[in-house]
Amino acid sequence: MMHIRFILPALLLAGAGAGAHAQTTDAPAAPALTANVALTSQYVSRGFRQTWGQPAIQGGIDYAHPSGWSAGTWMSSVSDKFIEGGTIEWDLYGGYAGAVGDVSYGAQVYYYRYPGAKLQATHTSYDYGELVASLGYKWISAKYWLTYTPDYFGFNSSSLGIGAGLHSRGSGYAEVNGTFDVAEGTQLLVHYGQERVRNFAAYSFRDARVALSKSFAGGWTVTGACTRGWGRTDAYDRYTTGALDSAGRPAISDPLRGTVLVSLARTF
Repeated sequence: MMHIRFILPALLLAGAGAGAHAQTTDAPAAPALTANVALTSQYVSRGFRQTWGQPAIQGGIDYAHPSGWSAGTWMSSVSDKFIEGGTIEWDLYGGYAGAVGDVSYGAQVYYYRYPGAKLQATHTSYDYGELVASLGYKWISAKYWLTYTPDYFGFNSSSLGIGAGLHSRGSGYAEVNGTFDVAEGTQLLVHYGQERVRNFAAYSFRDARVALSKSFAGGWTVTGACTRGWGRTDAYDRYTTGALDSAGRPAISDPLRGTVLVSLARTF
């Protein structure tokens, strides 16, 4: 049986604090250092269930300068059934964001690390990096994530057994998001995204998410979401890293199948 392996970056929590809009006020705004922590029923990103349907704990620290420059880091627990030998995703990011009237824009660089995780058969690392450009108008925004490292999550000829000497640098993820205020402190998020894996089209995919978030005093937020992913082919239908289930058999699942999750987060 062919073992299929890959992971996606955190979008909602990691991206939320990765850049503050530049502001013009009578007095210069002070640099902001914030932290966030969250407990979620499962970690789902770009449609993939990265904790194999189990809960995850997540958290990060973000620094935003009044000029629009920012930097941060974010971590989440992950499942070794999704990432061979992996227990943690660690994101590092920085960039610039600004706004002109109702138009917002930004550019950032991300690097994703999975300490201790490796495709043992080929000694392939899961670590990779992306550049992201964003543009928004009022309630709608679009982003494009471009892989700048040699491989996107270790996708290459050696790890996938396809072709010879091929890598996945230049893979891209395009997404469109709509954010709507439905009541005071309550927002509806609608998301659609599509990943193109360069040189390995069979592993391209699409995903959609609908989420409802409610904010409370003290920096608390409760979110409920429905997610769904679709592979271009059946490449992800019987996903396994070789990790064993409770019965001692290789754990096999479709990580893109539709699911529901809830999370509780706090920003300090």
